Amino acid sequence: MTHTFTRYCLAVTALLALAGCSREAPETAVEPEVSAVEALADEYLEAVLERNPSIGTQLALEGARHDRLFDNSLEALADWQAREDEWYARLNAIPQPEDVGSRDWISYGILHESLSAGIASRLCRNELWQASGATGWHRGLPFLFEVQPVDTAEHRDQTLERLHQVDDYIDTEIANLRLGLESGYSAPRVTVQPVPGQVRSLIGDDSIFLNPITRADDEEFAAAARAIYDDEIVPALNRFADFIDETYLELAREDIALSANTDGAECYPLRVRSFTTIQPSAEEIHQTGLEQIEKIRAEMRATIDEHFGGGPIEEFLRRINIDPEFTFESEDAVLQYAIGGLDAAKAAMTRAFGTLPKADVIVKPYPDFAASGSGEYHPSSEDGTRPGIYYIAVIEPEKRTRAWQLSTLYHETYPGHHLQGAISLELGDKVHPLARYSWNSGFGEGWALYSERLADELGLYRDPLDHIGLYSDQGARAARLVIDSGIHTMGWTRQQGVDYMMANTSWSDIDIQNEIDRYIAWPGQATSYMLGMLEIQRLRALAEEELGDRFDLRAFHDRVVGFGGITLPMLQASILAWIEEQKTTG
Repeated sequence: MTHTFTRYCLAVTALLALAGCSREAPETAVEPEVSAVEALADEYLEAVLERNPSIGTQLALEGARHDRLFDNSLEALADWQAREDEWYARLNAIPQPEDVGSRDWISYGILHESLSAGIASRLCRNELWQASGATGWHRGLPFLFEVQPVDTAEHRDQTLERLHQVDDYIDTEIANLRLGLESGYSAPRVTVQPVPGQVRSLIGDDSIFLNPITRADDEEFAAAARAIYDDEIVPALNRFADFIDETYLELAREDIALSANTDGAECYPLRVRSFTTIQPSAEEIHQTGLEQIEKIRAEMRATIDEHFGGGPIEEFLRRINIDPEFTFESEDAVLQYAIGGLDAAKAAMTRAFGTLPKADVIVKPYPDFAASGSGEYHPSSEDGTRPGIYYIAVIEPEKRTRAWQLSTLYHETYPGHHLQGAISLELGDKVHPLARYSWNSGFGEGWALYSERLADELGLYRDPLDHIGLYSDQGARAARLVIDSGIHTMGWTRQQGVDYMMANTSWSDIDIQNEIDRYIAWPGQATSYMLGMLEIQRLRALAEEELGDRFDLRAFHDRVVGFGGITLPMLQASILAWIEEQKTTG
């Protein structure tokens, strides 16, 4: 279905309708002049949603298409890169807006970072080597069918069209990976080993690809979807798993450092920038991590001495993963602990925020194909009617400590990802939709990590064990700085990374093993959490110092999350301007 709106409403034809915009203007109305930044943002966002229609499905955008998948072909990528070059040249010809917080200022900053980082990161050729258990297509695409709309006959027809495309998508991934092997790009073997099993776990009567059937009372649709799954998707899943087993694993690189790939050494700082929107050196990242670890271990030391009888930190951190005093008796107990923590967080939010999202958030166990995941958030709908989902691992409850359950929960839900992400989606005309839908890890993950500490300020941790979990999770994010830079630029081995994480967190052995493989497979991403948090903490401390008694925590937080997915340099400019505003009006 095609919707056309006035340019005042920032129409993205055939892709989305923006909340609050009139569907038609009076015949006598004169369209306001659209700025050059606004027009380019419209064009870019339309292209993004056209290229990746799953965004419209995941965010439940009005008017979005639900009948196609992302075109992962190299031909489509080449076309996209040519368009990026054109947009970037046009953007640089536009004077940069100076009114901090205005729609044009926000749009310009996000556009500039998206385009410049995307152009720079081409060197990495990510499309040729994403084959790991942490970053492969199979960790993201299947979740699309859990939110695929099936409420109308049109939506069910679109679902069948999208299901028809899954086998081609998978075969294209195989072709891209083959070319990568021929061109000197591959994923590290250690991170690829779980992939065949993960992919084959998508096969079965409970497959997530069959989820739309369970939500539609339509026998004809169910039969058609099941036929596509049996005849097209299952064979494609087996082809991919067999390709990894029989071809890719033998040829995948043994060296875990990104530098083992073609242009890998030059790629690492580009990936750090693409995730964080800032450009610290690997040495700076490493040293920051070491400094933060020292501070966090001091917090652990004090808590263990006061509440748990002292002893070596490392021994206590291992104990809480196996001692029944600190673990769970059942999978349901894991789930209920999280639900209780979420209820407490919701009740506390008005103490730290003036604005809260309309959308709810719920807790669900991971589906089987991702059962060992470390917890992740999937966004709510733009209109706030579909809740966000926080997926947690509940398997092997006897090996899951209570310690870090709450800190991870607050990171992913309130006051973390859900609060920030849902507020962003619900900003309406305050910002261009580009800002509502954009994401960068430095800001987003930095905010979520900051939220773990904010939850402590709000008294949400129930006992000293929860504080150990907080320090453990903070320690893990600090350790990521040390390990990620160590592995990819300083010759660290996988075992060095495991040992360092074991010494500084309470995470279980299996979670640590998975985490280290994630850092190996996803260079640079792990640095964004702590670097982002430290920047938010620095800006808060500056605001508190500059404003003194006039500092308002609720107003500060509303300012931080109030402009959508901005970059860290944009956040700094925003807070500096806000401080001056408060001095004038306070």
